[in-house]
Amino acid sequence: MSYEVQLLYGRAPLRVSLPHGCKPVLIEKPNMPIPSDPVALIKAALDAPVGASGLDALAGDAQTACILVCDITRPVPNGLFLRPLIERLLAAGVPRGGITVLVATGLHRPNEGDELAELVGDPWVLENVSVVNHFARDDEGHVLVGTTPRGTVVRLDRRFVEADLRIATGLVEPHLMAGYSGGRKVIAPGIAHAETITTFHNHRFMSDPAATNCRLEGNPLHEELLAIVKMVGGSLALNTVIDDRRRLAFVSFGEIVESHLLAVDFVREYAEITLPRRFRTVLTSAAGYPLDATYYQTVKGMVGPLDILEEGGDLIIASECSEGLGSPEFAEAQRRYIDEGMDAFLDAIAAKSHASIDEWQTQMQTRPQSRAQITLYSTGLSEHDRALTGVTMAESIEAAIAQSIARQGDHEIAVIPEGPYVIPFAVKESAAAAPR
Repeated sequence: MSYEVQLLYGRAPLRVSLPHGCKPVLIEKPNMPIPSDPVALIKAALDAPVGASGLDALAGDAQTACILVCDITRPVPNGLFLRPLIERLLAAGVPRGGITVLVATGLHRPNEGDELAELVGDPWVLENVSVVNHFARDDEGHVLVGTTPRGTVVRLDRRFVEADLRIATGLVEPHLMAGYSGGRKVIAPGIAHAETITTFHNHRFMSDPAATNCRLEGNPLHEELLAIVKMVGGSLALNTVIDDRRRLAFVSFGEIVESHLLAVDFVREYAEITLPRRFRTVLTSAAGYPLDATYYQTVKGMVGPLDILEEGGDLIIASECSEGLGSPEFAEAQRRYIDEGMDAFLDAIAAKSHASIDEWQTQMQTRPQSRAQITLYSTGLSEHDRALTGVTMAESIEAAIAQSIARQGDHEIAVIPEGPYVIPFAVKESAAAAPR
């Protein structure tokens, strides 16, 4: 008797028929409580900000407001909350022409045209306020705000720094480097200058074992981001949590650090899964569109299940990669990684004070690749791009599973349909089972 599982893949689920005798252990979030009226949930959060005065009072004397939104790589429900938020600002007296929605691209490409419309999710927003992209390499577009205790020179987009009212918005889910996304991370790297981003994405930060999924305490990247928030003078934030069907489950609004921690506390109960054992075969995804549009983002899905993956095991991941590898800089990092080998690549980047753009994701790939064989199923990569992944390519995901079971001698496999949005931990490593 065969068993079918569905993995998040592109814009439609990927149906996978598991081989005869396979014993899948499905690793999914518990069902989240989904409100019947998500807009009412947003309005309630705006009515009761955490750690901050009411929005009406804060916006009363403001002539300018800058609202940060994540770029197209995150499935943030912008279409639900942007209009209610902007209408509050207008009602409080902020001039329409003084409101800017700034897409926090970090070092990613800008989102324009139809893609920008999809990202914003509400034509009213595009028609009524300015919606623009952040460009990390535009020197004149950034303001120097200082240097962190760890030595990072911080330059941020002047449209945000100089606004009377600053509001970050985003999605809170596990993040392979910063512990959890959202909140402070939308400011940096979201609207930081390339010099700033490449400093706190260098080998020193990325190689720290505390810079990992679901961990905030002692995480050097998280601590650096908190220092940057303090240096810019703080911010408000609207944080969202969604379920595996992209439905809004939770909203927090208020002072950026407090509101972010509220969202983290909520999502932890669903995203962190404790298991009694490790597995020799793990089947996962890169979370489907928009996260799996590039191989660059696919690395997150490889890192997510590391704690339950046995040394010498097999990690099989499905990711559409409809846009290919990612940036030219990432492709170059992958080329160097393959040509030089893992050890030489890591030695070379360890000597640099500033990372080359996007090479930190190649560094993250070394984590799972030093533990297991990685096999990728993807229908979106060209032959040239496939060669630059540095992993084994599978023409059939079913065949890859069968081969792994035969090689590993274990019919029980872990299956993580939602990929990096769910992080499993092995119970025998109690310190890792509930990181904070």
